[in-house]
Amino acid sequence: MGDRWQIEVDRSLCIGSAQCVHHAPDGFRLDTGRQSLPVEPETDANEKILAAAEGCPVEAIMITLLGSGEPVFPPEE
Repeated sequence: MGDRWQIEVDRSLCIGSAQCVHHAPDGFRLDTGRQSLPVEPETDANEKILAAAEGCPVEAIMITLLGSGEPVFPPEE
């Protein structure tokens, strides 16, 4: 069984660039204020979701392992 992720968007950082929607159209949507939201906050590990987080120009997307809270993105420094 694969990893499960918790996806969060820091809406105070989100600038509505829609890069997340571009990289993972099934994983993110923009609300009426052009703020990003995960379609499913808890999801299976997914390369498109990771690409969306990596492509966010303001690093507003956080991914952690569901259950442990261990960071997937951004990685701990």
